[in-house]
Amino acid sequence: MRVGFLLSSSSTLSSVIGSSISRSIVRPAPSQHLLHLTFHFIPNRTTSNSSQFSRRTTVTASMAFKPEEARVPPALQLPSPPITKFKIGLCQLAVTADKERNIVHARTAIEEAAEKGAKLVVLPEIWNSPYSNDSFPIYAEDIDAGPDASPSTAMLSEVARLLKITIVGGSIPERSGDKLYNTCCVFDAEGKLKAKHRKIHLFDIDIPGKITFKESQTLRAGDTPTVVDTEVGRIGVGICYDIRFQELATLYAARGAHLICYPGAFNMTTGPLHWELLQRARAVDNQLYVATCSPARDPGGGYVAWGHSTLIGPFGEVLATTEHDEAIIISEIDYSQIELRRTNLPLEKQRRGDLYRLIDVQRSSSQ
Repeated sequence: MRVGFLLSSSSTLSSVIGSSISRSIVRPAPSQHLLHLTFHFIPNRTTSNSSQFSRRTTVTASMAFKPEEARVPPALQLPSPPITKFKIGLCQLAVTADKERNIVHARTAIEEAAEKGAKLVVLPEIWNSPYSNDSFPIYAEDIDAGPDASPSTAMLSEVARLLKITIVGGSIPERSGDKLYNTCCVFDAEGKLKAKHRKIHLFDIDIPGKITFKESQTLRAGDTPTVVDTEVGRIGVGICYDIRFQELATLYAARGAHLICYPGAFNMTTGPLHWELLQRARAVDNQLYVATCSPARDPGGGYVAWGHSTLIGPFGEVLATTEHDEAIIISEIDYSQIELRRTNLPLEKQRRGDLYRLIDVQRSSSQ
């Protein structure tokens, strides 16, 4: 807050302590956030100079909240989606060491979700491979090299085209040259690859006696936030550990996302504590939808997933969820709820751009 004092004489405020004060307040237009205070000070009668009785002191406090500057560049207006209401399918799948079986099984689940009316289908993180540093290099596919080099994404492309649905294809290990990534592919209803998100924040944790995992031993971090326009609206994509970083979700909201999809595989230690909490936080903070999709739990596996794939609404409400077994969740997304909740709680008009800012480095650089 900037505070300016405009004094009509050289007198200080201390010279009028004990004096009578009259005050007038001029309220500004809401967009100005300017508070103008006018004080009339009547000095003590012991003052010898009678001219001081006409002394007037004005105090002006400028509270420039500047919500439009809380996002740099300014937040994009929420685009009108091609469709307002539709069904989403979250396919919580059991993953085995048999890659071919995993691909066939995922296709069957996608087809079932589409039969139940889903226009958008989301798959889990690392659905074609066991989740382990030993497995990533073996199961990795070169997505850019075409369908023969990437049977997993070839299946997603084909089924999206045949069923006329949008698919957020969970994630698979991706090989690009001598590098490996944890990568999510998004396909449109024509089977076209619309976006490829490489996991930005690698899962490196060490909780003694509970779980230690270092994705960075084999995987590289992506460096590009992903927002993609689809037949079912503008979607931001994150993978598992990405959900812990609220800045990424805030950036997606500032880019006009209606929905953020997080394929993920939280574990048995952090899952019960943080999985639902983080989903609801990302949704309510940004007033948009959040969808997550996990592998089903395999108690005998090397990495045991928590499960609980979930859809969260823009008020932080749990719209649909499941437990840890295989499941196909079908639920409805209604984008009109975003505008409703943003009207109920006009956070974008209340942000303190004078105190804090989120800088979208990529958009700033491009401009």
